[in-house]
Amino acid sequence: MTVQKPVPFASVPESTLKRIRGVCFDIDDTFSSHGKITSPAFESLWRLKNVGYLLVPVTGRPAGWCDHIARFWPVDAVVGENGAFIYYLDGEKRRRSMLPPGADLNAASKKAALQAKILAKFPHAKFASDQLFRENDLAIDICEDVPAWPSADVDALLALCESEGAVAKLSSIHVNTWYGDFNKRKGLEHWFASQMPGVARPVPFVNEEWIYLGDSPNDEPMFDFFRHSVGVKNVEPYLERMKHPPKYIAEFESGDGFKSVADRLLEL
Repeated sequence: MTVQKPVPFASVPESTLKRIRGVCFDIDDTFSSHGKITSPAFESLWRLKNVGYLLVPVTGRPAGWCDHIARFWPVDAVVGENGAFIYYLDGEKRRRSMLPPGADLNAASKKAALQAKILAKFPHAKFASDQLFRENDLAIDICEDVPAWPSADVDALLALCESEGAVAKLSSIHVNTWYGDFNKRKGLEHWFASQMPGVARPVPFVNEEWIYLGDSPNDEPMFDFFRHSVGVKNVEPYLERMKHPPKYIAEFESGDGFKSVADRLLEL
């Protein structure tokens, strides 16, 4: 099967972009750059919010981080831990929406056993520095605070997790693995189906009115779901891993790529 390569985001017609009213986006290496959120990227988020765009980060980051994001960022909701939950504000109160039943009731014991098997096969493995704040998954650090793992070891880690019946997804910094029937797409679809809690005046979801930005294989379900999906330029090394790449590709990497997409939307 031939996979269609993404086309430059600059080629998207203005008429298409004029329909966009909501922006969903990954955080690490899509909105952030080299572990930091730059002033221009964060300012562009505020500018989008101030002119009325709906904004929803969809991230593999943990519950502890997502509590902060929902409270202090200019966003309408945040989907966390690769789709395990949604946080949003109801007035000044932070609320939580879980996915419909689909969780593995034995997930805790299975995760403990999987963690032991990972360490047995990869004695050098380190779990992410934010693992303490996670509720649903294991995050193995492959380059954030440790030397970058060789690709062969990353593939072997993914294969080990899957052989144990877990879901395993590769981000730009972690391998995330969990037990349960959820992912980024299902988490966001649940938010849409729940009438977008956190949005003062929600309207029915129309795919053509939303755009998604991402950078790595764990964004693939979102690239497939959204008719308007954008990979920031640093997605390029991962394209050969994807059956469903983004439709478009930004001119710049990471936060600069996010800002360039936001700038086009703000020019309309």
